[in-house]
Formats: sequence, C-alpha cells, structure tokens
Amino acid sequence: MAEIAPGAVPSPNIWNSPRVYEIENRAVDPDGTLDSAMRAIRPWTGATVLDLGCGTGFHLPFFAREAARVVGVEPHSGLAAAARHRVRDVPNVTVRVGAAQALPLPDASIDVVHVRWAYFFGPGCEPGLAELDRVVRRGGTIFIIDNDATRSTFGGWFRRGLPSYDPGAVERFWARHGFQREALTIRWSFGNRADLAAVLNIEFPPELAEAALREHEGTEVDYAVNLWWRHR
Repeated sequence: MAEIAPGAVPSPNIWNSPRVYEIENRAVDPDGTLDSAMRAIRPWTGATVLDLGCGTGFHLPFFAREAARVVGVEPHSGLAAAARHRVRDVPNVTVRVGAAQALPLPDASIDVVHVRWAYFFGPGCEPGLAELDRVVRRGGTIFIIDNDATRSTFGGWFRRGLPSYDPGAVERFWARHGFQREALTIRWSFGNRADLAAVLNIEFPPELAEAALREHEGTEVDYAVNLWWRHR
C-alpha cells in the first residue's frame, strides 16, 4: 500500500486513476504554449529544476533535456515509484517522496520550480510557499500553473463542478505573495471521444462529466490557465 507524506492534500484524479491521468497529460497543451511562456520568463538551460508534485514524472524527461539537474518531489510513494521507473535511464533526474510543506531539499539548492495544478485554492498554501522560499536560490524563479475559472470551456466546467471557488480571491492571494500572472489559453487534444470521457470522469462528478460530454462535440477542449510566476 502506498505511503503518503505527512501533510499532503489528496489529489483524487491522479492518486486514484494514474493511467487515465496519463491520457490527460498527453492531451494537455500539444502546442507547447506553457513551455514557451515559461522559457520567455526564465529558461532552465543548465539549471537545477524542482518539479513539485511530479506525480508519475510525466514532465521530468522534458526538463531533463535542458536542465543540469532535475528533482521530482511527490507525496504519494506509489506515484513516486512510477516516476523513478519512468526516468530510470535519465541520469540527471532524481525523485523523492515529500510534501510541499517539508521539502526534502537543502536550502538554496533550486533555480527553477515547476508546480502544475497543485495549488488551485491559494489560501492554505502558505507553508508550501515558505518552503519554496527556503530552497530556491537568489535569482531563481517559481512557476505555478493554475486553472483560470473565469473563461474557456474547461473553466465553465470547473465553475459548475466547484461553485464555491472564488477566482478573485485566488488572484488576490497570489498578488499578495508577489506573483505576476500571464493568462494563457491552451487546449486538450484527445485521440478519441472515449479518452475525453475517461478524463472528464476523473476530473468531475459523474453527472457533470456526462453533461459535459453531451454538450461538447469533438475531441478538443479550449482550456484557460494562469501562469503565476515570481523571481526570488
């Protein structure tokens, strides 16, 4: 049975359905919009990169192609084991089990942090942000990719699934903590409707997943995100 790092907040989509989440990862942002936006702000060539909440390590090989060293940190030991298996032949990548509130890393050891869909709600993330301040070197950059619930097809589904979500409060939270925002539109692109249906069912309650599939034609979904970033 998988062990969970103390203090970790469950991620039901990937924790419960890692194989379907892999389909979702492959469908996200086929145009590389997020990658280009991050590179324009702070390239990671020759840097030490932290992928926080790395899951099964989908993004680790991508960063490893340019970074000097990549560290994946994941609170779910089973997912961390899958990430280690994925990068078993990539010598500049290591994977560790740990939570955002207690990173298993030395002070001032990281140049670039990548956190993707792990900090939706802003308030409550303060201990994790304090840890990032501890481990990121001066001159480093933190990237946090989050949903923009104010626009796009996916944003509308997100609001319906979580009507209590307050995008304005989340935006104010990140601004108070010194983050800048780049609003981007990416897309999901699936090979078939069955894959889209499977992903909708790990992201939303069954009734909403069924309604979304019924309302939306095709295999592509426009998806608004916020790229939050801050230089250290």
